[in-house]
Amino acid sequence: MKYLMWLLNAAIFFVLFAFALNNQDSVTLHLFFGASWQAPLVLVILVALVLGVFLGVAVMLPLWLRAHRARRQHGASPSVLANTSFDGDTSLMPPPTQNGRRHGL
Repeated sequence: MKYLMWLLNAAIFFVLFAFALNNQDSVTLHLFFGASWQAPLVLVILVALVLGVFLGVAVMLPLWLRAHRARRQHGASPSVLANTSFDGDTSLMPPPTQNGRRHGL
């Protein structure tokens, strides 16, 4: 199993490396107020990826902190919170319709 993960990681690395080698052409980004930036395409894609990850984390951070604070205030252990089974409780399900079905199929 360890060798399979290593091979998968190596394959992903070589595919991304080949992608980077095939996309070395320069591109020009025209920014605001007449400014422009010229860089290799793979670098532009990398910068866009990093900015997207940063913005995603920045948007999710307040939600993560709020959930962490709520868990700490309620004093629930992680093992209790990890259990998401309903244990047969169907109170959240809509009541059956006249024909006895709960969905439209």
